[in-house]
Amino acid sequence: MASTEIARYLEVGQQRVALDPEGYLVDLTQWTPEVAEALAVEDGLTLTSDHWEVIDVLRNFYQRFEQAPAMRPLVKAVGQQLGADKGSSIFLMRLFPESPAKVGARLAGLPKPTNCL
Repeated sequence: MASTEIARYLEVGQQRVALDPEGYLVDLTQWTPEVAEALAVEDGLTLTSDHWEVIDVLRNFYQRFEQAPAMRPLVKAVGQQLGADKGSSIFLMRLFPESPAKVGARLAGLPKPTNCL
């Protein structure tokens, strides 16, 4: 279950977004594309159309299964929705370095995937 402990706030326009100690949203309803952009800036990322496609896949997965996907289900979901050329761990690692499932979920305003350390 996601932690409700607030570690800090992210200022996005007029909105003050609470983040947990790992940088995930405390209140998932506060997610907006602008929040995703602000989180990406903190990670040194510039969100491209490829990023947004994967963020959409992540948000759709969460809406359907009520959990953020770990890496293997993420690769499968991306492949099914965006095509085999994008449904690979190499493609996702280029977009979201270190841990595509964790970084992608955080940027998509989702809780940390349960199978990720």
